Amino acid sequence: MSTYTQILYQIVFGTKNKERTMIASGQESLYKYIWGILKNKKCHLYRIGGVEDHLHIVTHIHPAIAPAYLIKDIKMASSGFIKNENIFPDFNGWQDGYGAFTYSISAKDNLIEYVKNQKKHHQIVSFRDEYISLLKEHGIEFEEKYLL
Repeated sequence: MSTYTQILYQIVFGTKNKERTMIASGQESLYKYIWGILKNKKCHLYRIGGVEDHLHIVTHIHPAIAPAYLIKDIKMASSGFIKNENIFPDFNGWQDGYGAFTYSISAKDNLIEYVKNQKKHHQIVSFRDEYISLLKEHGIEFEEKYLL
């Protein structure tokens, strides 16, 4: 019997100390690099996007890949890429931790649009408020003192 899965993830993580270091001119290069990581791990990228202090990845993760290891690999490899290519000169690394939220496949189109519109969205909503909203939406208990 074959293995069949359809687990849609939205992965969210930010820059260290929420520094606004991911300047627009380098974002596309970073996104393409992360897409290559996902492709090499047999994950399907639906959308990646973000703003200067964080990014969102909408992806199907291959069933043999643990989300924690995938995100660790993305962060480590992309940090090296950013430094080697100097696409974000003031980048100091990624935050510790991340958010990984699952969705029904029926939410895919809305999720893709949400990530596509991050720049507009963050003209009125901060990353912190957005992140708290995602945690609450998914019923995840948290202590605000541990959020950046």
